[in-house]
Order: sequence, then structure tokens, then C-alpha cells
Amino acid sequence: MYKYKLVLEYDGTNYCGWQVQKNAKSVQGALISVAGGFFGQPVDIQGAGRTDAGVHALAQVAHLEISHKIDPDVLRINLNDNLPASINVLRVENASPRFHARHHALGRSYLYLIARRRTAFGKRYVWWVKDRLDFTRMEKTVNRFQGFHDFISFADKKMDKGVSTRVNVERVELKKFGDIIALRIVASHFLWKMVRRIVGVTVEAGRGNLSGHDIEKMVSAYSELPARFTAPPSGLFLEKVLYEGDRLSEIKLPLCLL
Repeated sequence: MYKYKLVLEYDGTNYCGWQVQKNAKSVQGALISVAGGFFGQPVDIQGAGRTDAGVHALAQVAHLEISHKIDPDVLRINLNDNLPASINVLRVENASPRFHARHHALGRSYLYLIARRRTAFGKRYVWWVKDRLDFTRMEKTVNRFQGFHDFISFADKKMDKGVSTRVNVERVELKKFGDIIALRIVASHFLWKMVRRIVGVTVEAGRGNLSGHDIEKMVSAYSELPARFTAPPSGLFLEKVLYEGDRLSEIKLPLCLL
């Protein structure tokens, strides 16, 4: 058996998410269908992480295992020739037979984009916040999320059972690009809707509706408030999956907003 590592980008607007779901269009399902047609046999493709409906990816990682040996570039070209325009395979690499896209990942970074003005071209990729935002207050807010905390207040109640709600957030960054505010958060794993609720709470603080004390209470004890402030999926991107030896570069805007 031969294993290949795939790095891909996708616009998640019209998908139910990464994972195959019954009677719904998924990114994983599209890849499996196209790869199966190319090889003439069923294939299994596993991703490094699940993205929800409407969430995008700049560099999702997956692995494909097949009995055929094939040149990685030939595989990439054939997949892209048959995939919808909303999914693009950036790279295909030979991988160790033991490589697993999810199990071997050491961390993940997510990027969330907030627009401070109405945009005709980037609507699918940002959250337009009409209110004036205090960037300094937002910076102070995101700093409170860094470190090892119980993020149960920021997790959806329907998340998988048995998943620990204690997460080590290794880095949180906030950066301005003109009318765009970009928030990056890096951790070993994330809870369902955790990033979108952190963003929502940060924006609410930027509006002046939440104090530092309010944020501390949400982090130190269970609160249902973050669920009320869940940011929309449109602005969320899986930015990078980190493996041994990988490093993050400076925050950059996705190509769709340049």
C-alpha cells in the first residue's frame, strides 16, 4: 500500500463541512468521489480535522492510501482537473505508511477575519461588524484566552462525548490590515465552535459591552453567554495544520481578500 499526504484549500460556503454526512455535500465526500473515479476503486481519505458548515481552509491536510503507486504531481493534477472550483489541492507528497493526518498533527492554527466596512467582494470570507470596535480592548481580551484553560463555556453542548474541554491555547494574535481585523489562534486541538465563540466574545468586548472581569468569569467558570455571541462561519479559515518541525509565518490575508 502507498500513502500520500494532500494539502488543500477550499471555500466552505456551500459545503456541510469537511466530514462526509448523509444527504449533504462535504469536502471529504467530493475528494473521495473524484479520487475513487480516478483510481477505479473505492478510496479512503482522512483529514487532519473537521471544519464546520461554511468554514474555509487555507491548508487542510489529508492522507490517501491506495495500492497504486503514482507520481504525486500526476495525482494532484488529476484530482484538480475533476474537483469543483471551490476545492483545490495545493500539494501531494509521498508519505510514510505510518503517517496519519490527524493523529500526527501537533497543532492547528485558525484565522478569523472581521471586516469593519461593507464589502462587495469578500462577503463570503468575513464577518462584517457595523459597530465601532476598540482594537485595544480586543487585544486585551484575546490575551486572556492564551494559556491552559477549561473552555467549556466556549464549546457547543453537542460536541463529542469524552472530549476534554481543557485546551492549551499556545498563541493568540490580533492584527489590522486596513479595514480587516485578523485574529489567529493556535492550539493542539479545538472544541466545536470554540474559535467562533472566542471571536464573538472578543468583538463584544470591542463594542464595549463586556469588561475584562466578564471575560475572566467566562474562562474560570461555566457560562452560557459565549453561545449568544457565536460569530458566523463565513470569516473562519483553518489556516495551517502543524507537524513536527513546522513553524508559523506572520499573519497574511488570504488570496481571496487581496
